[in-house]
Amino acid sequence: MLSKKFIWRAAIAGASLAVVAAIATAALWELDRAFPPPLPATLTVSAEVQDRDGQLLRAFATPDGYWRLETRLDQVDKQFVDMLVTYEDKRFWDHEGVDVLALARAAGQFATSGHIVSGGSTLSMQLARLIEPRESRSLGSKIKQMLRAIQIERRLSKRDILERYLTLAPYGGNLEGVRAASLAYFGKEPKRLTVSEAALLVALPQLPEKRRPDRNLQIAHAARDRVLSRMVSSGLIGEREAARAALDDVSGLRRTLPALAAHASYAMLPKAVPGQPLKLTIRKSVQQGLEQVARDAATKLGPRLSVAMVLADARTGDILGEVGSANFFDSSRSGWIDMTKVVRSPGSTLKPFIYGLAFEQGLVAQETLIEDSPVDFSGYRPKNFDMGYQGDVSIRQALQLSLNVPAIRVLDAVGPARLTARFRQAGVNPILPVNEAPGLAIGLGGVGVTLRDLVQLYTGLANGGKTHSLHDGTEPANAASSTTTILNDQANWQIVDILSGVKPPEGALQRGIAYKTGTSYGYRDAWSVGFDGRYVLGVWVGRPDAGAVPGLSGYVSAAPILFEGFVRSGLATVPLPGKPPGAFTPKREDLPVTLARFGAGADGLVQATPTEPAPTIIFPPDGARVDLATNSADASPLVLKLQGGRAPFRWLANGKPLIGLDRRRTATWQPDGAGYSTLTVIDAAGRAASVKVFVE
Repeated sequence: MLSKKFIWRAAIAGASLAVVAAIATAALWELDRAFPPPLPATLTVSAEVQDRDGQLLRAFATPDGYWRLETRLDQVDKQFVDMLVTYEDKRFWDHEGVDVLALARAAGQFATSGHIVSGGSTLSMQLARLIEPRESRSLGSKIKQMLRAIQIERRLSKRDILERYLTLAPYGGNLEGVRAASLAYFGKEPKRLTVSEAALLVALPQLPEKRRPDRNLQIAHAARDRVLSRMVSSGLIGEREAARAALDDVSGLRRTLPALAAHASYAMLPKAVPGQPLKLTIRKSVQQGLEQVARDAATKLGPRLSVAMVLADARTGDILGEVGSANFFDSSRSGWIDMTKVVRSPGSTLKPFIYGLAFEQGLVAQETLIEDSPVDFSGYRPKNFDMGYQGDVSIRQALQLSLNVPAIRVLDAVGPARLTARFRQAGVNPILPVNEAPGLAIGLGGVGVTLRDLVQLYTGLANGGKTHSLHDGTEPANAASSTTTILNDQANWQIVDILSGVKPPEGALQRGIAYKTGTSYGYRDAWSVGFDGRYVLGVWVGRPDAGAVPGLSGYVSAAPILFEGFVRSGLATVPLPGKPPGAFTPKREDLPVTLARFGAGADGLVQATPTEPAPTIIFPPDGARVDLATNSADASPLVLKLQGGRAPFRWLANGKPLIGLDRRRTATWQPDGAGYSTLTVIDAAGRAASVKVFVE
């Protein structure tokens, strides 16, 4: 039996050891608190601009010049992660920062061979070296690295450690992190890697400069093959799979990282928050296609000319692609200027809205004849683009041929102020000369708008008359999105129907789109805006310095780019809007007298300038809601009243004549059903007034 004295001494010794252990533990805790590892809450990483689906559009180097993209495990191929852990630290998920067995193995190999055969560093130790680079390869540096690894494991989860390693690991040159390396060496994100690609990315961080495939291709190839052999011996992949992977070539090319949507990306930079990617509404595939079209077109057009493009979803206002210039870095084309936002003359691209208002007011039908001949509007004498005249043409022909004189005749009837007011209602503020009221010249481009403005207006044509304000993500957070009516649905359909019949440019295939071209005064700007049932694409061509370009025109210069842009965008064509209820296209012989010829009276002759005030509908007032009990058998008609104008009068409801010519200033109308309707009256001088009412 043990003596009581011995037991007493053993107890004292055990207690002493416990005290010493407790003191040592407390001391280590205090040292850990006093000398924490340099672990910032967020890493300094490249600012990223992503598309609507999270794909990388553009990255910006860090302040110290590195391409370092933040990496999450769900962004990386799982097989690559398994290969990395197997190759670098197979007990990573079990140890506390230091793998004692691996250190013992490395020490034994060194003792027997006299040189380092394998290292004992864990991924946690390697992360410690990355965040706190060692000054030398001494034993002291190694011990410090081990202590730091233990500290890191106490502060971060295994997942966090792995993600920081994948973000900071060196891959040669100024590439850091597996995402930057995968994009540079393979041209893709590391979400789906081949076995060969994964093995190369595992091998590079050990000797990143020596193994860079763009500089030392054979060394990189051999390093990849060693990783594959290790994976076979570890049982992670089979021999046949490794053999097939070994047959894959290792590319010696280092690609540039994605650099799309330059203007929008730079506009987003002030909003950058470390670790949070910036989001645009752009779709990467659409942007790539449009930028390639713009570059190719600019090359064909010649020096100093640039191309801008905007493609938007008419149903939402989302900009899916925008090209501010043919090449952001091309100084000869002033590529840094975002021409989608520069105010320029729109040429004839506003004509559809002039005719749209005329349809809305019941002034014209598609087959209404209008005179294309010299005319003088108090000193303003518009001329056609080709300086010739067609004589009598239909409204449909006048718009499709983009004749100037008929457009100005119609604008004079609907009123320039009403046109600009409708633009402002749709969220577009046309720029007029200082202290000048809207004049007839705005119909031929005598007003300033941007490419974005035009596309926003045309979203209404593609969307049944409802425009959406455009946005790409660069707008202020408090910017309001709006939807407004630029034309009623029936007038809108008439314009869409006419524009859908415009002949495509030479060599282009008809894609089921409607489009309009325009050329500004002095051949400074060429435009083309087209749409299907959902997407609107606008194209501008010209010199950013507003210099004249002889021969430049919307049909020759911009329209081919428009059609090619639709093709290269990759978007499926959506059918154009169908005919709404109430819309009709009567033949010329079926037109009422007042619609047979623009500006004709009851006798079919063009009237002299009237002296009476223009007609005004005084009941019902514009915007009124009228309860006529339309669902009951005894529904009563609505009485219509007007003031002014020259008799006789013709009334129309939603473009359809109600009765014949009438000299009275009252009429009755029996609605077909509930909903919005447009009522129009036309006097003998061809002047019109309209109101929109809602029948309940």
